Amino acid sequence: MARYLILALVLALGACQKAPEARPDKSPDGASDAQAASEPASAASRLAEILAAQPEAVKARYQYRNPGETLAFFGIEPGMTVVEVLPGGGWYSKILIPYLGPDGHLIGVDYNQSMFPKFGFFSDEFLASKETWVADWTAGASAWFGDEGAQISAFALGEMPGELEGTADAVLMIRATHNLARFESEGGYLSQAVADIHRVLKPGGILGVVQHQAADDAPDAWTDGTRGYLKQDFVIKVFEDAGFRLVASSPLNHNLLDQPGENDVVWRLPPTLATSGEDPDLRAQMNAIGESNRMTLKFVKPAA
Repeated sequence: MARYLILALVLALGACQKAPEARPDKSPDGASDAQAASEPASAASRLAEILAAQPEAVKARYQYRNPGETLAFFGIEPGMTVVEVLPGGGWYSKILIPYLGPDGHLIGVDYNQSMFPKFGFFSDEFLASKETWVADWTAGASAWFGDEGAQISAFALGEMPGELEGTADAVLMIRATHNLARFESEGGYLSQAVADIHRVLKPGGILGVVQHQAADDAPDAWTDGTRGYLKQDFVIKVFEDAGFRLVASSPLNHNLLDQPGENDVVWRLPPTLATSGEDPDLRAQMNAIGESNRMTLKFVKPAA
């Protein structure tokens, strides 16, 4: 509950900073100051209700994923067009679709189909499913919007429809960058993704990145994405070289208990616990650490 109160306060303070000076009794669109100030507070309340309504298994991860604070930090608001890269099973999508509301638009984006065989462990059935991912994900996500959900569409990286260019208010890359970096040398997948993200955003649009974070002094070969971790300086350089500008960073998704050794992978931690097997002591150790240490970076696509 304390997090939701903090979130509401942050949004309310943001509304006060935007209040017009020339006409103190009116907002730019003619609404009263009271109406204008209430909009961010209403958005905060709406988000708090959506978060509170999620299943207990989802809420158990809020302590590590901090979805309310993260969306507030990136400035995500109802009515926006938001691109979510690698939405997976919809952990964030199921929050975003009702929060963006009927005036909003959520665009799911998957890796390019040609990247999946490079992992080396996906079944033929899974690889075949990627051929119809856009239609399948769109249909599946439609069941998540309830009575007042956002419009839903999708595309794969490298295959962005031209009509989407310059339409997005924000792009979210939440734990989606490491595999693109991992396979960059085998097909330019990270470069391709960054180019699509730049194209889909409006001038002034926001790019929000949450990514498993390696220590600054970790060996470069260890932080190429294969183990799930990337260095913050590397991530910043990738996006700044593509024309984005870093405007803020936040420690809100840091977990300093996550101190990986040279043989560790990020998937040793919950929720995957990939290396624990049937070892209850090791599982307990990994659960005590919690989910990974993550950088949280906010970029902007400069206007012209």
